[in-house]
Order: sequence, then C-alpha cells, then structure tokens
Amino acid sequence: MSEEPFETSENVHRDRREHGGGDAIHPDQDELDRRTEEERVEAGVDAYDPDEVPPATDEPVPTDVTQSEVYEEAKAELDREESEGEIYPLTERHPFPPSHYDRS
Repeated sequence: MSEEPFETSENVHRDRREHGGGDAIHPDQDELDRRTEEERVEAGVDAYDPDEVPPATDEPVPTDVTQSEVYEEAKAELDREESEGEIYPLTERHPFPPSHYDRS
C-alpha cells in the first residue's frame, strides 16, 4: 500500500449523529464509485469514464435478412430438396419428416 497521503477535491462530512470513532464515516457508495472511476481514468487504468460517454444517437440500420447471400443459398437448397421430393409438408399421409438413412 502506498505511503503517500490521499488527496481529493471532494469533502466527505461525518454524520454528527454517529460516534466519532474511526468506523463512523460511511460515504455514499455512488459517490465512492464515481470518485474511483475518476481516479482510474487519471491513473490510466481505464481509457475513459463510461458515465461521461454520451448515449449513441444513431438509429440502427434496418436489415432485411431475405436479401442476404446466406438466406438466398438456404432458400435455393430448400427449393431443390422440395422439387426432388426430399422434403414435403407433414400431413396425415406423411406424419413424420423424411429420414435420409438410405443416403449414408
């Protein structure tokens, strides 16, 4: 632990209703967290204080999955399997999905 005196620009006042012993100071946890983050940034441990970063203002770009190459490839494969009778809708006549054990 460092022997240097701790310097801060913040004043922490005791609650006069508590006993004057060493354990009497209980600063606000939010205040301690804020000061700790400031010290981490000043010491170079953290690059920035996340509480000081403004929220993102850009709207997410809407994407249409059906226009992607992966979707197109999957749809082409399903269309091929359906046209060759490898897959079909489940009905009373075909209550189970097709198995492909004969291909192995």
